[in-house]
Amino acid sequence: MMKFQNIFFIGIAGAGMSAIAQYLKGIGKEVSGSDRYFQPDEYNKTKEQLEVCGIKCFLQDGSGISENTDLVVVSTAIEDRVFEVRKAKELQIPIIKRSELLAMIAKSKKTIAVAGTSGKSTTSAMLYQILFDAKLEPSIISGAGLTAIIKQGKIGNAAVGNGDWLIIEADESDGSVVQYEPEIGLLLNVEKDHQEIDELLGLFKIFKKNTKGLFIVNQSNTLAKTLSENSKNDFGFENENAGFNATDFKQNGFELSFNLKNQNFKMNAIGQHSVENAAAAVAVACQIGVDLKTCAESLENYEGIYRRHQILGNKNGVWVIDDYAHNPAKCAASIKACQPLAEKVVAWFQPHGYGPTRFLRQDFVEEISKALRPQDEIWMSEIFYAGGTATKDISAKDLIEDLKAKGKKAFFTEDRNCFLNDVKPSLSKNSVLLLMGARDPSLENFSKELFEKL
Repeated sequence: MMKFQNIFFIGIAGAGMSAIAQYLKGIGKEVSGSDRYFQPDEYNKTKEQLEVCGIKCFLQDGSGISENTDLVVVSTAIEDRVFEVRKAKELQIPIIKRSELLAMIAKSKKTIAVAGTSGKSTTSAMLYQILFDAKLEPSIISGAGLTAIIKQGKIGNAAVGNGDWLIIEADESDGSVVQYEPEIGLLLNVEKDHQEIDELLGLFKIFKKNTKGLFIVNQSNTLAKTLSENSKNDFGFENENAGFNATDFKQNGFELSFNLKNQNFKMNAIGQHSVENAAAAVAVACQIGVDLKTCAESLENYEGIYRRHQILGNKNGVWVIDDYAHNPAKCAASIKACQPLAEKVVAWFQPHGYGPTRFLRQDFVEEISKALRPQDEIWMSEIFYAGGTATKDISAKDLIEDLKAKGKKAFFTEDRNCFLNDVKPSLSKNSVLLLMGARDPSLENFSKELFEKL
């Protein structure tokens, strides 16, 4: 990292990119970037937040790249035909992917890498909060904004502390999980998502091999458990084999309680998956010297992260909850977590990407159909298309038809702007309206506007 001082990000508004950009600015680098969502004379909240941090933002027209640029960073979504990539090549500026840069950063700190197909951002945030409250002054580079940091007017997905520990997410979706060599590796779960199970297990095995110190595994997840070596360091939910075994789980409204090693915990969260994530964070924290009482006190004040079961409010007896769920296991877990809150859950989902939706079609149908109670409903709008080359040979309507064939209450509203009008007859006074989707930066405003109009 010492070689590079002026670093430019193409696609800087993305969650993963903006986090690294802020971290580098925080350690004294000159950072700038562009994004296709930055338009002339058009307000962009992410752009404003980056500029407040001292990060210069440009239109995606090449104007931000010059002979003074030492390094150009691209996300996996940026294709070689993008003009700025071509300009960087002409100027012979090194170009690396986001994950390569994150691996470079991780080697400069004592790193805790959080892996798994679900729960990485939430667990990272919980662990950061515990280490912060334990006065260890941690750093974090995350895929989602922590509410406690967002309240400071920041994006919330990065923080630079003076302590030794850096918390990162090790992403399997682009295979980059194999690039990290953390001091502590944490594996939350293994579920079919971007790749087939065999491919995922292969990636996580390399991740385990690359971990220099402790490797901590969820004993309650069947596939993750196959990579476990020493269960006394592991965590689990109602799993006696795990050293950090969460028991006595109760959900009362929006509050969870559970017991871990004879310490009672309370959290403002919902769902069994939240307890598993908390147990994972506690297992890691205890391994580096934080006591259980400090962990419990910290998690009781944990405020959550952006668009992870984010409660927008209650209108006319209807709770509206916004969630980032986007793969089959996450959608099913999100629906189940909302069921103790009301007699009926009405879930809406916007799939993203034609390839991922095609790949996971059967899994979506199976997982969602198992999660729905007879009175619950699932609605979908058309697949979000982020641009680039894609074969558009599948529709969200295909998933809905499959769910209908299983006897589920399933409905398709092609244009999400028509959804509220279509769904109103389904909303009773004791119900939850759960909004799910990822990758689409307009989802936050869509959810807030829907709640305002309800």
